[in-house]
Amino acid sequence: MTETKFILKLSCLDQPGIVAAITTALAARGANILESNQFCDRPTNQLFLRIAFAVPAAITRDVLELALKPSVDRFDMKLKIEDLSRRPKIIIMVSKFDHGLLHILYQIKVGWLNAEVAAVVSNHEDSRGTAEHEGIPYYYWPVNKDNKTEREEQLIELVRETGSELVVLARYMQVLSDNLSNRLFGMIINIHHSFLPSFKGAKPYHQAHERGVKLIGATGHYVTADLDEGPIIEQETERVSHAMTTEDFVAAGRDIESRVLARAVKFHLEGRVMLNHHRTVVFTQ
Repeated sequence: MTETKFILKLSCLDQPGIVAAITTALAARGANILESNQFCDRPTNQLFLRIAFAVPAAITRDVLELALKPSVDRFDMKLKIEDLSRRPKIIIMVSKFDHGLLHILYQIKVGWLNAEVAAVVSNHEDSRGTAEHEGIPYYYWPVNKDNKTEREEQLIELVRETGSELVVLARYMQVLSDNLSNRLFGMIINIHHSFLPSFKGAKPYHQAHERGVKLIGATGHYVTADLDEGPIIEQETERVSHAMTTEDFVAAGRDIESRVLARAVKFHLEGRVMLNHHRTVVFTQ
């Protein structure tokens, strides 16, 4: 018997009977639960639930949503169901540093990351050869203060035209406007070359080296109107020492950035990230 796999995500005020109501409704439609994660944020009493499940192919998302509607109404849930069989489309934006772009392309190639790169957008020509080698449309859009609004409207239109679900800033060295950040909230992931909130701004590895830090890191987060203050999805650190040069710091940072960005993208596309005001709930497993 053929099956279809779905992800269900919901949030609502925590109270008795929520999980039972959801799983009972799914079982009545022949669902087999493959993975289940839940978390209750005690200060706000907000419940977050993610369930991955398989149902007979004849059971569509519409059928599932109808079956779950009584529970949604009863508990005032915010609920979303996504088809796992789809291959999400993403847009990658990059400037001159291409390690994040290359790592994502490799992880897609080997099957660890389930995504299709619909376009690569850059304010430089440096990565055109990479995109063309992979058969990915490349958009060279130089940005200055006079055309910034026009370029951002082009990006919005490209998202619409390609049906992309996510924009990935893989070391795209341009600050997005508040307007764009708000319009695409929850749809743009940035890799920050620092373990936020420390060492913000230019040359964070140089700042870290000058301060004699023993750990460096990177942060994958959603983009908001507040620069480098968006909800954090993933982070990683690595131990360094006084014997390392600035170049050593940068090299280690490139590796960390690539890994963190790929994991943040994977968690988002697999529906493992849920927004909780200015924070995230991330179900890694």
